[in-house]
Amino acid sequence: MTKTDLKNERGDHRILCDFVVPGARVLDIGCGTGKLLELLIETRGVDGRGFDTSQQGVNEAVSRGLSVVQGDADNDLAAYPDDAFDYAILSHTLQATMDPKQVLEQLLRIGKKVVVSFPNFGHWRNRLQLLCNGKMPVTDYLPYQWYDTPNIHFCTIRDFVALSEEVNAKVIKAEALDAKGRRIGFNAPWWVWNLIGDQAVFLLERK
Repeated sequence: MTKTDLKNERGDHRILCDFVVPGARVLDIGCGTGKLLELLIETRGVDGRGFDTSQQGVNEAVSRGLSVVQGDADNDLAAYPDDAFDYAILSHTLQATMDPKQVLEQLLRIGKKVVVSFPNFGHWRNRLQLLCNGKMPVTDYLPYQWYDTPNIHFCTIRDFVALSEEVNAKVIKAEALDAKGRRIGFNAPWWVWNLIGDQAVFLLERK
C-alpha cells in the first residue's frame, strides 16, 4: 500500500497512521475486522495485535492473516503487563465502553503512548438538534436513534480533555476532524474545536 492509498481511508485512520512511528508494537482495542490494524502493518510496518468483542469480526481479521482475538476493553485489558506495547489504540470505541475512565487508565498503563479517536457529541449541529427538537441528535455522522446506538457514554472534546487531566495523561498531539474525516486545519482553543469538530483524535502519554 502506498501513501496515496491513505487518501481513501477513514479520516481518523489516516491521522492514527501519522501518529504511530514505524516498526512500533501496537495493540488495537476494538479493532473490528482489523482494517486499521492492517493499514498500520502495511504503511508503518508495525508489530500489530488486536482484539474485538465480535467473533465475526475476529474471524474476518484472522482470515486475512492478522493476529486478533476475541475480547473487550472493559474486562480484558488488565491481563496485559505494564508497557507491553509502544502504542495502545482505541478507535471510536471509548464511548461504547462501560467504564471509559478505567479503560483509559489501563491503556496508559499497557501502552507507552495511547491514541484515542471518538465522535464529538458537542458539535454545534448536535446541540442545535437537541435545542430545537428536544430529542437526541441524529446526523449523517451519528445515524443512530437513542435506543439502538452503540454509544453509551456521550463524550465531547472538552470532556475528553478533562478526563485526560483526571487520569494524569499528557496530550502530545490532537486533531479535530469534520464529518468527512478532514483535518480542521488551524489551531484553536478546545471550546472552538468542541463546537466545530465532528470527531477528534488524541495522542497521549503518562505524565
